[in-house]
Amino acid sequence: MLISIREVIERLGGETEAATLAGVSPEAIRKWRRADSIPSRHWPAIMKKTGLPMDVFLRGADETEIPPGATAALVFKDGAMLWGRGFGAHGVSDGAEICFSTGMTGYQETLTDPSFAGQIITFTFPHIGNVGTNDEDMEGAEIWARGLVVKEKPGEPSNYRATSNLDAWLKRHGVQGIYGIDTRALTLRIRDNGPADVVLAYPADGKFDYHELRDRAFQFPGLEGMDLAGDVTCKQAYEWHGGTWGWGVGFTAPAPARTVVAVDYGAKLNILRNLVAVGCRVIVVPANATAEMILKYKPDGVFLSNGPGDPAATAYYAVPAILGVIAAGVPIFGICLGHQLLATALGGKTYKLERGHRGANQPVQEVSTGRVEITSQNHGFAVDEDSLPEGVEVTHVSLFDGSNEGIACWRKKVFSVQYHPEASPGPSDSRHLFTRFVGMMG
Repeated sequence: MLISIREVIERLGGETEAATLAGVSPEAIRKWRRADSIPSRHWPAIMKKTGLPMDVFLRGADETEIPPGATAALVFKDGAMLWGRGFGAHGVSDGAEICFSTGMTGYQETLTDPSFAGQIITFTFPHIGNVGTNDEDMEGAEIWARGLVVKEKPGEPSNYRATSNLDAWLKRHGVQGIYGIDTRALTLRIRDNGPADVVLAYPADGKFDYHELRDRAFQFPGLEGMDLAGDVTCKQAYEWHGGTWGWGVGFTAPAPARTVVAVDYGAKLNILRNLVAVGCRVIVVPANATAEMILKYKPDGVFLSNGPGDPAATAYYAVPAILGVIAAGVPIFGICLGHQLLATALGGKTYKLERGHRGANQPVQEVSTGRVEITSQNHGFAVDEDSLPEGVEVTHVSLFDGSNEGIACWRKKVFSVQYHPEASPGPSDSRHLFTRFVGMMG
């Protein structure tokens, strides 16, 4: 059965009743009507209220209606289907949350950032692939994103550091890409309707089973409530060697003066490089490391890394370890997921953002000084400032949407930020935080 969204709204009792049921504004209901589509997160409540089957909400082209020249498709949980041309590896991605990144550079670093596990990335910058790929700009051991969407066909690289083009690199890693998509329209859809669950299909035989693809997208449970840190973390402890990269000299590292244990919830490699660059010996431990495992290295400080997934899910095993380190009086510095986990350990709560922050141009203000830094960010969850207990100070706020970007509890020698001071890609405005961390170690 396929009926119009207008009729679904009428069965709910009109726009006002539909808005109340969904917990949205009447304007959002009017957007449903204009788009003839309802975001999938509202389906269960509407199906329960009206008794309508799920097929009512699954709207999109039949699998036989393939536009001329199309070789790949992006299929949404709500049944929408966007056609384009494929590149990279043939196949169908796992279900994923689609997001957009506003960064103009650093697509290789972005795709290999473990924080993007469980996500397909839409790049808003149209010219992706123009500097190729190389072995030095990896931020993880593999591509963690489940696919990428770009406007223009990636061409041959024009950069002396390139050792491979983007297409061949994706093929080696078994990741699908699609180009020819109107990425501006797609970005607006994500911005206005929130995160969507999708699959990216680039079949070798050119055949699309629309219903199977739609069902695969529908079966993806979404990132809320999902612990992904355990999927991307290292399997055993190891010592990291190698500092930051310099033009003409490659990677260099000073002699270490402090020992830092970095808890790997999905750590980017440039974090470890920056810790080495400020004089730290870096021991990396898995996400599920206990306080006892961390403290046996007698660290001068403990670093809590970035990572993917819902912090409330990862907190189940991470918070007890963090509390043990705090009780031992060891200084802590956290970023991204590590920031959210530290806030949780201190008594705060987190929530899922409507749009998330992803890109290398996010303005953040330090509360105490008024200083503004342009930062690199990648997160879909945030710390609820109102939940923070007395004694936990808000240190940074987003000038984009006012959400929390940093906290500190100085008497316990702990602080954290939501953004990525190591950048890669992005500006280096915030790298001084690594020096602050070393200073806290005394």
